[in-house]
Amino acid sequence: QVQLVESGGGLVQPGGSLRLSCAASRSIFSSYEVGWYRQAPGKQRDRVASITKGGSPNYVDSVKGRFTVSTDNAKNTMYLQMNGLNPEDTALYYCNYRINVLSQGYWGQGTQVTVSS
Repeated sequence: QVQLVESGGGLVQPGGSLRLSCAASRSIFSSYEVGWYRQAPGKQRDRVASITKGGSPNYVDSVKGRFTVSTDNAKNTMYLQMNGLNPEDTALYYCNYRINVLSQGYWGQGTQVTVSS
């Protein structure tokens, strides 16, 4: 079992920035993959960014150059720095932790990001 707690969401104007945090109850270093997903109303949950053990971060095309995913292994925490936010980024953001390649992963409760003027 892995518990994940997200924080850092909120209301921001277009062009603004937010940093999401996800604290894990298990070592980030020992994971197979950690990542961020988002789900807008009426849409499916989609991957935004992820880091696979030993690999480089991967991003969906729509956030490349604007979002940065990172981890702090000492704090068992992952982050999503979001810059240049636009209304299309409005969604409920979830972090995900996969123990191994066969694992669907564990989910946090989500944190709402709303981009609006």
